[in-house]
Amino acid sequence: MKTILIGAGVLIAAASLASAETKTGLTESVTIGGKTVSIAYSAPAVNKRVGKLFGKDGTIGSDTNYPVWRAGANAATALHTDADLDLGGLVVPKGDYTLFVNLANPASWELIVNKQTGQSGLEYDAKQDLGRVKMTVGKPPALVEQLQYTLSGTGGNKGKLQLAWENVVASVNFTIK
Repeated sequence: MKTILIGAGVLIAAASLASAETKTGLTESVTIGGKTVSIAYSAPAVNKRVGKLFGKDGTIGSDTNYPVWRAGANAATALHTDADLDLGGLVVPKGDYTLFVNLANPASWELIVNKQTGQSGLEYDAKQDLGRVKMTVGKPPALVEQLQYTLSGTGGNKGKLQLAWENVVASVNFTIK
């Protein structure tokens, strides 16, 4: 009996640690007007680093491309669209892209749509940028432990791309063309 209890305790502890680590292979998608927009990403956890992630002296500040952030973990965050998009004023032809975020201004992030795909999240080449768009930045109602992307329809052929992590939520509207 004692062995069973110890084994159960070890399994519970391992499950707790695993839930606080990066989740890989996540996909968020929305279909609007028969066309799908999707984001594939890995989601890091705050993991007791509240207030220590963003900013020059934060964890992300040590990334080689700072203030450009990979907007996820591990492999670069991938965007796929079945249709041409107007993403916050940037024309994005249907296809595959990589997303990054410029954190230089904490009150006004920029979503970067990059034409290079399949790379590590730390491989960023500004020459491959399709363009950049301003994001609306705010605070979520509660701490967001695991990075989360949300794609949602907002009516008609319109939608919203949102990312939330720690104490920040940033979004940009898009239109299916």
